[in-house]
Amino acid sequence: MKIFLAEFIGTIMLVMLGDGVCCNISLNKSGMKGGNTVHVAIGWGLAVLLPAFCFGAASGAHFNPSVTIALAVIGSVSWSDVPMYLIGQMLGGFVGAAILILMFHDQLVATDDAAVKRGCFCTGPSSRNTGLNFLSEFICGFFLLFTILGINQVAGGAPGASGLNFILVWALITSIGFSFGGLTGYAMNAARDTAPRLAYALLCPGKRDADWGYAWIPAIAPICGGTVAALLYQALIACGVFA
Repeated sequence: MKIFLAEFIGTIMLVMLGDGVCCNISLNKSGMKGGNTVHVAIGWGLAVLLPAFCFGAASGAHFNPSVTIALAVIGSVSWSDVPMYLIGQMLGGFVGAAILILMFHDQLVATDDAAVKRGCFCTGPSSRNTGLNFLSEFICGFFLLFTILGINQVAGGAPGASGLNFILVWALITSIGFSFGGLTGYAMNAARDTAPRLAYALLCPGKRDADWGYAWIPAIAPICGGTVAALLYQALIACGVFA
């Protein structure tokens, strides 16, 4: 139950803070409409950082199925705990998006462009190409997991040591956004894409095309990329590259 509650509340926070940035700068009648992609990348990094500070000790602050599954594959998380992680993450993503839809109801009604509204809650490719879109999300998922594991190589960066690890994760999320965000929106996480996409499809006022034909890519590719990264990291440890 501790894992479920930590991941559920933490993912609510992550989605509200992250998708909240997108709503804030994109929707008509928002007092902060007109922010830019730098605003988004920094905001999403902070959206991961703040709940991680709160729940890192309780669950490891995954808030992301690709993190949980990759760590389970290499034995860092028990498979028996995985369902509680995933249920908490996906429910948290849905609830966080639902709360945002209520908070920004008037701004969503005032925004006619369905693509803009959808983009506040889930990602989409700037150029639709299934293979390249999958590769983009795969690589983003790879960098996410490989760097999360690699933080252990920094003095004081080990989980629970000082909180430095969470600061470095903020830098990681922001860096991935700066480098690759223009391709597919760097979802990296079904709990921040699939779950909010469902909330958008069910609850958002006005026209609601959730683009389910694309949705499998940000759900599956980061899991694949993250799992490959975790296995590579484990292999490098076995080879003596990492301690």
